[in-house]
Amino acid sequence: MNTLVINKEDLKHNIEKIKEYAQKSGKDDNGNSLKIIAVVKANGYGLGIVEFTKFLIDNGISNFAVATIEEALKLRQAGIKEEILMLSATAIEEDIKSLIENNITLTVGSSQDIEVVDKIGKELNKKIKVHLKIDTGFGRYGFIYSQKEKMIEAIKETQNIKIEGTFTHFSLSFFDEKYTKEQFKRFIDTIEVLKMNDINPGMLHVCNSSAFIKYPNMHLNAVRIGSAFLGRLAFQDHIGLKKIAHLESQVCEIKELPKGFNIGYSNTYTTKKTTKVAIVPVGYMNGMNITNGKDMFRKVDKLRYFVGAFKDFFKKEALYVKINDQKCKVLGRVGTYHITCDITGKDIKIGDKVTIRSKYKVCRL
Repeated sequence: MNTLVINKEDLKHNIEKIKEYAQKSGKDDNGNSLKIIAVVKANGYGLGIVEFTKFLIDNGISNFAVATIEEALKLRQAGIKEEILMLSATAIEEDIKSLIENNITLTVGSSQDIEVVDKIGKELNKKIKVHLKIDTGFGRYGFIYSQKEKMIEAIKETQNIKIEGTFTHFSLSFFDEKYTKEQFKRFIDTIEVLKMNDINPGMLHVCNSSAFIKYPNMHLNAVRIGSAFLGRLAFQDHIGLKKIAHLESQVCEIKELPKGFNIGYSNTYTTKKTTKVAIVPVGYMNGMNITNGKDMFRKVDKLRYFVGAFKDFFKKEALYVKINDQKCKVLGRVGTYHITCDITGKDIKIGDKVTIRSKYKVCRL
């Protein structure tokens, strides 16, 4: 059985560090402090969406964001009454009605979204709270930044929508400073055009966890924080975050392999001598050895990754776990559900505890 072990004191530490760093931003033009929107998508990054959200509330966080309708409704069903923003846009009428009924703030990012939301608002005789999404170069939800006239026309035709915020999402803020700055400029230019057309954009937020730490000049009115609460970033932070969790498993099998025996997929490792191994039931499905960003780079970076992967095929894995506090090397490639560990010369038995920690690699425990 595999267990994710969470250190609540380290999580509390991270929350306080993030709040302290946010306070350093000072006040916005309206005299308001920087607002922290906690993103609790993907089942609270594996911590349990309800449990994680309640812990954040107990530690002074009062604004939340989710990625799916199911996540939003689960929080409401759990009795959570705080502000919740649905980050994904939709023009599906049934879904929009369900979100409105549960007091979830919508995201709109197209003429179709706005048309349907405005229609439902008219039927309900109420103004529907929304955040406006600007696509500054991500290619998902949002009005394309260069199509400002289309966006303004769609907004001005509505009577039953209240814009409470406007935002965009950075695609490479942890890695590409030049492109992040370009996205930010596109966003600010769009906001200026909205204001020139007497459209109040409301609260402005562009920073995810990485941008929050790397670009304090981009904080604006609010920031969206997710992985930073877990101390899980693709770069070394400077605000003192801690990794809050590790994975625990058990040795489920022990065997002795002869010299010249292949281990794992693609035969990337062959024993050099008689080797005693422990089989541990963790793998890719548990987030073992999943690396940030392999699908997030430019063409040249993708090429570098594949070259690196090709080289890795011919060299030893440099991945370790601890079994009874003894460092043990993982042999061969990580499987979907299992790893093989070298325990030659070590006193290890079936059922012994395996502890898996990582600097950056374990991204989905």
